[in-house]
Amino acid sequence: MKKYVVAGLLVWLPLAITVWVLSWLLGAFDGLFGALLSLGQAVLPASWMSTLERLKHVPGLSVIVLGALLLVTGVFAANIFGQWWVRQWERAIGRIPIVKSIYYSVKQVSDTLFSSNGNAFREAVLVQYPRTGSWTIAFVTGRPGGEVATRLPGEYLSVYVPTTPNPTSGFFLMMPRADVIELRMSVDEALKYVISMGVVAPGAAAPVLPAAARN
Repeated sequence: MKKYVVAGLLVWLPLAITVWVLSWLLGAFDGLFGALLSLGQAVLPASWMSTLERLKHVPGLSVIVLGALLLVTGVFAANIFGQWWVRQWERAIGRIPIVKSIYYSVKQVSDTLFSSNGNAFREAVLVQYPRTGSWTIAFVTGRPGGEVATRLPGEYLSVYVPTTPNPTSGFFLMMPRADVIELRMSVDEALKYVISMGVVAPGAAAPVLPAAARN
């Protein structure tokens, strides 16, 4: 009986989690879309109120509208005219206390993660953590910079060590390049390995450990 229950759980659990995540995303889109419509009700004539209210209850419309908005914004920001307006917007944000700190912190992280020429999460590596002899998967996020780089002797890498099974939380470490072992697996394969707690092993060949680790 236990065997069949576990087999059924393995079939339904991934589907249930997928549906839950999609439902959460749809709810987030609906909430943002509703806020935009509420803003429209505040600035548009009263004759538009009934139309805007009906739009709130159209299934899936929020995904289409927000997707189109992202696309149009991307096209606008990719040309010279749009880049000028983006710079003016950022200059205005930079004059607002507290808001500018939050905005620029988030912008730095998002630019690093999503930039097509960035190095964040582009390479999976093997590091010893939390102590010597214990190995875990980490992701290279770049190299230390600024004052930190001047204080560290030799070549160092900035790595992110994710937690299991939730890789969105983790630890930021700066480690000597010699202590970091490159892996042949892709970032997607490494994430699956971490999330599955080592159950879903990638098919890439295992890396050769340094002599110090084998002793």
